[in-house]
Amino acid sequence: MAKKEGIKLIANNKKAYHDFFIEESFETGISLAGTEVKSLRMGKCSIKEAFVRVEKGEVYVYGMHISPYEKGNIFNKDPLRVRKLLMHRYEINRISSKLQEKGLTLVPLRVYFKNSLVKVEIGLARGKKLYDKRQDIAKKDQRREAERDFKVKNLY
Repeated sequence: MAKKEGIKLIANNKKAYHDFFIEESFETGISLAGTEVKSLRMGKCSIKEAFVRVEKGEVYVYGMHISPYEKGNIFNKDPLRVRKLLMHRYEINRISSKLQEKGLTLVPLRVYFKNSLVKVEIGLARGKKLYDKRQDIAKKDQRREAERDFKVKNLY
């Protein structure tokens, strides 16, 4: 019998989808301490200001805030420390070659549990201009209006 894959979302970076065009996304593991995992199980994580860098052939996430575990006393780590992301070498090489293009960056998109492992989805992103953001907002408003009209018509 196939094992059901359980995914539990911890943190989502809605701001990244608003500020960037996501061209490609990658699922990575993350190196954490024990109390950080316990804190993540309670849902205490923020990736709004986080960013990802490739340094010396390894991938690191900066600015990811994991609140200290309340019962962790001396074993707690710094909430904003730099954390290593776990990826295959060929993926890192591919990302670093794409980052050489002008205007591309790496941003964390979401943090979640996949079965019992903590995963971070990172995206290769290109920044949006102001008019792109306005177009997205206009499309969202049009879709919302159409759904509202459709709902009203179906009530009668």
